[in-house]
Amino acid sequence: MSNKTITKNLAFVIFLINLCCLFAGCFSVASSDDRNANKPNKISSADYDAPQVVGTIKTDEITESSGIVASKCQENVFWTHNDSGDGAFIFAINQRGEKLGTFKVKDAINVDWEDIAAFKDLNGECFLYIGDIGNNVRVRGEFIIYLVKEPRVSESDKTSNKKNPSKTETAQAIKFGYPEIRPDAETLFIHPQTADIYILTKRLSGAAGVYKLSKNYNLTRINRLEKVADFAVPAVPNGFLTGGDISADGRRIVVCDYFSAYEIVLPEKSKNFDDIWKQKPEIIQLGERAQGEAVCYSLDGESIFATSEKKNSPLIRVGRKKNQIPSD
Repeated sequence: MSNKTITKNLAFVIFLINLCCLFAGCFSVASSDDRNANKPNKISSADYDAPQVVGTIKTDEITESSGIVASKCQENVFWTHNDSGDGAFIFAINQRGEKLGTFKVKDAINVDWEDIAAFKDLNGECFLYIGDIGNNVRVRGEFIIYLVKEPRVSESDKTSNKKNPSKTETAQAIKFGYPEIRPDAETLFIHPQTADIYILTKRLSGAAGVYKLSKNYNLTRINRLEKVADFAVPAVPNGFLTGGDISADGRRIVVCDYFSAYEIVLPEKSKNFDDIWKQKPEIIQLGERAQGEAVCYSLDGESIFATSEKKNSPLIRVGRKKNQIPSD
């Protein structure tokens, strides 16, 4: 068992101990910041079908699937990675959980990788953003997002492994810090049109903070994130977020905690993406997960996929009801 797993289990125990305090109002579970205008809707979303287990991640190399994202350039390819304690590896899997390849990320170090995001630029090139953003004991003041060109998965990559991995191109390190605090975070996504980076913090008490780094970041210095909102989900605790993704059309966001997923939708007439943080989250049931830390949209936006930490994690799919799929 890795030190990270022990730390997370301890945090979960602390969370259980504090449940009585939460319900008794011993500390606030909602932000006092006026930017957090959302009041969560506790009714489960009617837009999605029941969760289904569509596969199992059976490889011994993936024991703590901490992030997942669908490739925007390769159909039926998902990328995932382990939590801290592993090397700088990313894994390609299909929607049945079968491993398609093990890739070593060149010039990267896995201190505490927590989430992964994908981006397709105007030239049709696809990139992966790997968030080394974990900070369980609050000692880190500097964090890194690794930006690397997405590898093209081939049939020969199926035989790759940690001892003999396929290789990515050289990763670029986007270094950053927060304005004032040193939070823990496990949720990362990239806006598909603006390329702005978003990080949501993980809080046991109170709403999660939403931080933004514009696409005009600097690769030669430490960038400072901008706080744009606080965000709460209809759960106790309400800011204990462990993963997330944004849909390819840039109109929907899904986040998860250990128990469920939650979706917010940008109003149709809104021209400012950050208005999305004012919307009411709806619950999306994900079924049973040992320790759910990863969630993403499918490439076409018609489904949500989720994995879990622990070995032989189920790959869970939640389909969007057909009459809810927006037309092109």
